Amino acid sequence: MTFTPKALLRVSVAVALLTILLKGYAGYITNSMGLISDAMESFVNLASAMFALAMVTIAERPADDDHPYGHHKAEYFSSGFEGILIVGAAIAILWVSVQRLLSPQPLEQVGWGLALSVVSSGFNAALAVVLFRAARVHRSIALEADGRHLMTDVWTSAAVVVGIVGVQLSGWLWLDPLLAIGVALNIVREGVKLVWRSSQGLMDEALDPETLATVRATIDTFVARRPDVGPRLRFDDMVTRSAGQRRFADLHMHVPGDWTLQRAADLRNQLEQALMDAVPGLRVTIQLLPLTMEARATQAGEHNPL
Repeated sequence: MTFTPKALLRVSVAVALLTILLKGYAGYITNSMGLISDAMESFVNLASAMFALAMVTIAERPADDDHPYGHHKAEYFSSGFEGILIVGAAIAILWVSVQRLLSPQPLEQVGWGLALSVVSSGFNAALAVVLFRAARVHRSIALEADGRHLMTDVWTSAAVVVGIVGVQLSGWLWLDPLLAIGVALNIVREGVKLVWRSSQGLMDEALDPETLATVRATIDTFVARRPDVGPRLRFDDMVTRSAGQRRFADLHMHVPGDWTLQRAADLRNQLEQALMDAVPGLRVTIQLLPLTMEARATQAGEHNPL
């Protein structure tokens, strides 16, 4: 059973609220800066899931006069916003952790605190796995970003648990805030990656190499299955871009100049359908040109054969 992105993000909001309660209480009863920093990141999870839900709702809107290509890029705002929130939370954790490092305090009721942290991390890990799978199915960067953030939270919690155990075994109180600082630095790294990923999407990043290979293979197969006309066709100047769940490809198809427009258009329509069947979510635009003519970009030295 495949859940919709909106349904999964609603679940993410609920899980974030649950982990805030569990980790917050764990940090309160143990007085552990590591667990407190972990709980603070859960607030970021909540804000991120809520914003992602809003952006996915917008991304699902159909194309209109003002947005003829749709609203799919709204998901990139979600991942960028989540990255910024992650960095902000990390800065707050760093500030508090440095204060605790300068003035270490003993830990209390460690057993209960660790148990609550492990339970909440289990919820996050399970949800992250579901989000990753759904992100591949729906090609949703918002779901992927939320899943990556949750997995970062899981590894953060694991590091905190190890650190608290280390404090109990060694008696080194400074180990707890030092670990929290390491957690914050790791969170910064993940936040910067999300911001970069969203910025590339907003700047019309080309399709990934695997998808491009599928497009080219589909064209080659299309030509090979038509030995009567295939050798007389030429394809070049393909440009691609991604926009959330949608993908776009524009290319030129050169045909013999003595063909009728109807014959060339029929062949183009067949190729467009084959490409859209091979790559889900792809929108293809093929410009027809005679074999003896090159596009202006090609004439200017920008020829890009497939």
